[in-house]
Amino acid sequence: METAYIKTPLGIATIMGDENGISVISVTDEGTVSSVIPTVLQEVVSQLNDYFDGKRTGFDFTMNPKGTDFQQKVWKGLLEIPFGKTMSYMDLSKRLGDVKAIRAVASANGKNPLWIVIPCHRVIGTDGSLTGYAGGLWRKKWLLEHENPTTQQSLF
Repeated sequence: METAYIKTPLGIATIMGDENGISVISVTDEGTVSSVIPTVLQEVVSQLNDYFDGKRTGFDFTMNPKGTDFQQKVWKGLLEIPFGKTMSYMDLSKRLGDVKAIRAVASANGKNPLWIVIPCHRVIGTDGSLTGYAGGLWRKKWLLEHENPTTQQSLF
């Protein structure tokens, strides 16, 4: 497993992966940036930089997140939320076929191992409020405004 640390507008991103795909992208407030990016992670770093530069709305590298079958199902559902759009936890639960699973869906959302790439930041409360985000609500707000600056600013 290779690891790289890159500077982003939201903190230091940790990227972990190997020839089977990327399994972790997370963010912290501080850390040391990698001076050399392993070859297997260079495309991910390039795509993340393009996203933050406003040149990319999706990702097409191989993902290999680790989780239960249910978590994988939820993460796949998150990938279907379009760039610049949001969806409530309730709507995501309905889309996945079980409105009663809303708490389990929210829990799986919170365990998303691929920050930004699997867009859990696009899930909001039914009333349109910013709710729960492992990286902190300020990061969620930033990401939503980055993806849709004209609409999101009026919501929050």
